[in-house]
Amino acid sequence: MGKHARTRSNPALRLGIGFSLALGLLTVSAVSPSIDQLSSANNSTPDSPAQVLAVENFDFELKRGNYGILSGSDATGVLVATAPVPEADSVKGYALSKVREYGWEYNQFSCLVKLWERESNWRTTATNSSSGAYGIPQSLPAEKMASAGSDWRTNPETQINWGINYIDRRYGSPCAALAHSDIHNWY
Repeated sequence: MGKHARTRSNPALRLGIGFSLALGLLTVSAVSPSIDQLSSANNSTPDSPAQVLAVENFDFELKRGNYGILSGSDATGVLVATAPVPEADSVKGYALSKVREYGWEYNQFSCLVKLWERESNWRTTATNSSSGAYGIPQSLPAEKMASAGSDWRTNPETQINWGINYIDRRYGSPCAALAHSDIHNWY
């Protein structure tokens, strides 16, 4: 029996293939709303960033891990992914508060997380053995961070303050700094 004959005789397989094709053919428009827009659009809190896709007349629900897809007559859209928000009293929580102070959207925080995970894995004492770059933002020379506070060697908040200010002055945003780092392997 050929491959196509098995597909025609198996209704469950036909349904699965049809569903996959239908999903593939759906046209959706992705938006990157602000945290405030998300709270009004999805009844989520301002600390629940998500990406929303608009889909009409399509009912289903799928959840796995930090991801969910929801739709139906009561839904205004499809929730595709919800990124975890750091605890307010954590180092990343402090960085998120600084990102908000600068007026940047949540996607800028995501870029900052990726950038600093790559640079230092968020360790205050991370040191690059070849260049001497130091701390969470990998300041070079390390002593530059003294402009943000005398405790720059060990205080993550001082390092974050300096690092975000540096990114703002030099690149304008964390995503621009990350894009530069992606190309040049430094920022």
